[in-house]
Amino acid sequence: MSEHDLYGPPPRDPDEPEQGADPVEAERSSRDPWSGAPAPWDTGWPTTPGEPPVPRTTDDMLPPPPAPDRRTTHDDYHSRNPVDRLFRRLPRGLRITLDWVVTIVGAVAIVLLVKAYVVNPYRIPSSSMESTLHCAQPASGCEARFSDRVLANRFIYHLRDPRRGDIIVFETPPKAQQRCGAGGTFVKRIIGLPGERLEVRLVKGDAYVFINGRQLNEPYVDPGRRQFGSTFGPVKVPAGRYFVMGDNREASCDSREWGSVPDDNLIGKVFATYWPPNRLSLH
Repeated sequence: MSEHDLYGPPPRDPDEPEQGADPVEAERSSRDPWSGAPAPWDTGWPTTPGEPPVPRTTDDMLPPPPAPDRRTTHDDYHSRNPVDRLFRRLPRGLRITLDWVVTIVGAVAIVLLVKAYVVNPYRIPSSSMESTLHCAQPASGCEARFSDRVLANRFIYHLRDPRRGDIIVFETPPKAQQRCGAGGTFVKRIIGLPGERLEVRLVKGDAYVFINGRQLNEPYVDPGRRQFGSTFGPVKVPAGRYFVMGDNREASCDSREWGSVPDDNLIGKVFATYWPPNRLSLH
């Protein structure tokens, strides 16, 4: 009896393919059928043909560690939103509501501050500044379908003194209500400055302004809107006050009727017309 009959065939090397087996099929069978990666029972990573397999380590055969829990907690919350940082212990829905409330209140506050100290819009209600600024028909003397809307710079006179020719918004003195039948906020042009001697004289029947004896050049007054046959003065403009007139001299109730305007009554300088769109302009 031979040794083969007593002990059977010798053990086969697991890395050696069976005789007659397809090498490609043997390689495929040594991989995980789902991912294609080397099966956990494989002894190494596959390499190019003819090279020994790269030994596998224990770490290669372990599953990947679970992802860390990234749920946000109060301790690691690092939002840049000040509402979230101040009220981070409140529920998220309540924080969102507070965020909206703060945003709306802040926007309203900014608008009010801008209107009070920076820029404020005004509507031209009468024809006293035609044709520089239009008012809407059918009001007397108005030429346009829509009243001009202007913007007034409210802080400029904190930086510089008012100048001749500035179109200004101001609060009228109490006498304006009596002489003009209206008071409140007016829009006129500065003609006389503090300390100047102002007079309205007739030149060929039309009224012209003279400052300290010299005729004032007024290109903003249309020839047909000069008051005909009417004189005024002479008067001296007091210190700290301004003599104002409308560009439409025939239809303007101004300092010729109720006197000069105190410096404290000035609101701001008109610097732009923003409505209607075809009237966009700077002043």
